[in-house]
Amino acid sequence: MFIRRIFEAAARLDRIGLTVTRIGLMVVLLWIGGLKAFRYEADGIIPFVANSPFMSFLLKDPANYKSHKNPEGALVPANREWHEQNGTYVFAYGLGSVIVIYGLLIGTNPWLPQVAAVGSFLVFTMSFVTLSFLITTPECWVPALGDAQHGFPYLSGAGRLVIKDAIMMGAALVTMADSAKTYLQRTAA
Repeated sequence: MFIRRIFEAAARLDRIGLTVTRIGLMVVLLWIGGLKAFRYEADGIIPFVANSPFMSFLLKDPANYKSHKNPEGALVPANREWHEQNGTYVFAYGLGSVIVIYGLLIGTNPWLPQVAAVGSFLVFTMSFVTLSFLITTPECWVPALGDAQHGFPYLSGAGRLVIKDAIMMGAALVTMADSAKTYLQRTAA
């Protein structure tokens, strides 16, 4: 009887879970999108962008990014100058703006669920593109530096960051479906 009550209580948490999921998506999108305005974040995404067939054409010199990578927190003026000339920062500002807009679209759910559904669909699509980095970006895998564990399936820090988008993808589908249902209920004749 006690176990059943626990499961009954858990079953009633679906709406709260959906709200937490939506808020979580918004927070992540607004925060990560906002961080794209800072150069350290833009420096960090260069391996993904430079290796992506969907994005590398937006940079002036994607092939030479490896010699201009800045360690997180390091200020190397020559590398920053290269990124400036490469278009890294302009790309990051644009990408960050798009990501923030997606978060804001999802936040319109109480008033404009149809807009929120579109925002969630766009996040789903963005997550698909991000997950493609596992295929296109060598830095997603532990390099062969002497340890027996390298390459596939050994995710590097960059790879572990990317794989989390599988959760974003699922959350976007859940919020999209919920927003679409709300819209359909409001417009039913």
